[in-house]
Amino acid sequence: MKEIKIFIGTGFYSGYFPFAPGTFGSIVALVIFLVPGFENIYVIIPAILLSILIGVPIGNYFEKLYGKDPGIFVLDEFIGTWITFLFVPKNWVILLLGFILWRVLDITKPFPAKRAEELNGGIGIIVDDIVSGVYSLIIIHIFITLFNFS
Repeated sequence: MKEIKIFIGTGFYSGYFPFAPGTFGSIVALVIFLVPGFENIYVIIPAILLSILIGVPIGNYFEKLYGKDPGIFVLDEFIGTWITFLFVPKNWVILLLGFILWRVLDITKPFPAKRAEELNGGIGIIVDDIVSGVYSLIIIHIFITLFNFS
């Protein structure tokens, strides 16, 4: 069971990348998003919800092993990446812009993401990325609307 928790929590081991594991985990999440059909709401929304549901207890497990919000835990980056790309076209400009936007907001943690990160355990690990992902989602949809991307 420990191996399964590590495999999932590290985002298929992408969290072990030697530098910027959150960014590397987000790249892996983007690659998964690019799989044909993954963007379908009947696939991506259950994937997000399941990741949140299992991510909180796995995050608790990681914090016990590695301390507060350990860098190798990147399942939260998967969640934030996938939230960012909800209902967006698979257009390379949108994907690049959304990815950069997501990473900037995840790193800078605008209010209330920073406060959410202070929550204990897996809930704190996951919720700040949900908040930053929702911000990214809103901004990318404004961009799509303003510049007529489809």
